[in-house]
Amino acid sequence: MAAQILAVIIFIVMFGLIIWDHIERHIVSLGCGLLTLVLVFGVCMHSEVAAAETLSLRSFMVPNFWFQTEAAAESSSGINWATILFIAGMMLMVEGMERAGFFRWLCLTIAKAVHYKTIPIFISFMLMSAFLAMFIDSITVILFLAAVTVELAHLLHFDPIPMIISEIFCSNLGGSATMCGDPPNIIIGTSLGYSFKDFILNTGMMAGVSLIFIVLFFYFSFRKELKASEKHDEAVTYPSPQEAIADQKRFVVSVVIFAAIVMLVTHAQTGLTVATIGVFIGAFSLLASGGEALSMIKKLDYKTLLFFIGLFVVVGGMEQTGVLNSLAGIIDAVSGNNVKWVVAIVLWLSALASAFVDNIPFAATMIPVIRSLAQAGGMDLSVLAWALSMGTDIGGCGTPIGASANVVGISVAAKNGHFIGWGKYCRYAAPATVLVILISMVCIYARYF
Repeated sequence: MAAQILAVIIFIVMFGLIIWDHIERHIVSLGCGLLTLVLVFGVCMHSEVAAAETLSLRSFMVPNFWFQTEAAAESSSGINWATILFIAGMMLMVEGMERAGFFRWLCLTIAKAVHYKTIPIFISFMLMSAFLAMFIDSITVILFLAAVTVELAHLLHFDPIPMIISEIFCSNLGGSATMCGDPPNIIIGTSLGYSFKDFILNTGMMAGVSLIFIVLFFYFSFRKELKASEKHDEAVTYPSPQEAIADQKRFVVSVVIFAAIVMLVTHAQTGLTVATIGVFIGAFSLLASGGEALSMIKKLDYKTLLFFIGLFVVVGGMEQTGVLNSLAGIIDAVSGNNVKWVVAIVLWLSALASAFVDNIPFAATMIPVIRSLAQAGGMDLSVLAWALSMGTDIGGCGTPIGASANVVGISVAAKNGHFIGWGKYCRYAAPATVLVILISMVCIYARYF
C-alpha cells in the first residue's frame, strides 16, 4: 500500500510541475523517474526485478525488438525504447529536410499552384497540414507552415490568424490518422503491437471523415475575413518556390529519405520494427548530411527524448504497484462492464484531460488501464485503443496549451505581431474539437458495435 501511495504522489507531483511550467519538463520527468526507482522500487518494494523491468534495458538484446517474425506487442511496462529510437530517427530526418528547404518549397509551390488566392490557400494549407502531420511531427509542420502563412499574409494583405488556427487544428487531426503522426499514437502502437496499417484503417478513417467537416467548419467560420482579402495588387512580386531550395542535391536526397517512410507503412509485412526503422532513417539522414552530421546530432531534441524516458519510468511505477489496475477497476465499475460506456468514458476522459495537460503522459498512463479493462471485461482491446488515440490526439486541439503544436503556432504568430488569445482560439477550436470527438464516437459505435 505504501508503494502505491508513493507512486501516485510522485505521478501527481510530476503532472502538477508539468502544468506549472516553471521547470523544464524533461527535468521534472527525470527527477520523478529517479524518485520512483529509489523510493518506490528500492525503499518500499525492495524489488530489483521491478526496477529492471521498468528500465527495460534487456529489450535491446531481444531479436524481436529489431525484427518480428510474428505479431507481438511490446511490454508497456517501463521505458518503451522502440518509441525513443523511432522518434529520434524521425527528428534527424526532419532536420535534414528542413535544412534543404523542402518544407518552405512545398508551401510556396502550393500557393503558386492556386495563383496566390486567399481562400484556395486557406483550404489547401489546411489539407497540407493534415497530410504532412500524418508522417511528420505536428510541431515541425506548424513551425514552417505558420511562418510561410505569415509571410504570405504580409504579401497578400490578409489576416493570418484564421489560417494559423485552422492549420494547428488540422495538424493535430492529421496526426491522429497514423501510427507515426502523433507521439501518443507511437506509444500506443509500439506498446500494444498495432501497425501503421491498423491505424490507417481505424483512426485514419475517423480522421478522414472528420477532416471533411472540419474544412467546412473553418471555411464558414472565417469566410467573411477571407473574402475581404481576395483582391490583391497585380503588381506584387510573388516569391518563387525555387528560392526556398538551399541546396539542390540535398533537396533531392531529403525527398528520397522522406520516401523511406514506406518502410513504416509496410513494417507489419516486412517484420521490421519501428525501432529498426527509426535507426535506419536516422542513420541514412546523417550519412546524407555529410559534414553536417555532427551539427544535426547536436540539434537533436534531447530534452523531449529524456522527457519520454523519465515519463515511462514514472508510469512504470504506477503499473508495477498495481495502481493502474485499480484505476481500470474503477472505470469498469462505473461503466457497469458495458463496453459502450467504457468506450465513451475513455474517449471523452482522454479528450477532456488532453485539453489541459500534456497528452503524451496521459496516453502512456492509460495504455495499461485499457489493457486491464479489456482483459477483465472481455472487451476488444483495439476498440479501446482507437478511442484513446482519438481522445488524446484531438482533445489537445481544444485549448492553446492542449498540444505542443498549439503553443508553437500561437508563438510564431505572436512573434510576427499577430496575437491569438484564449478567447479567440477557443471560440473556434473548442467547438471543432467537440465536433470531431462526436464524429469519432459515432464512427466507433457504428463500426464496432
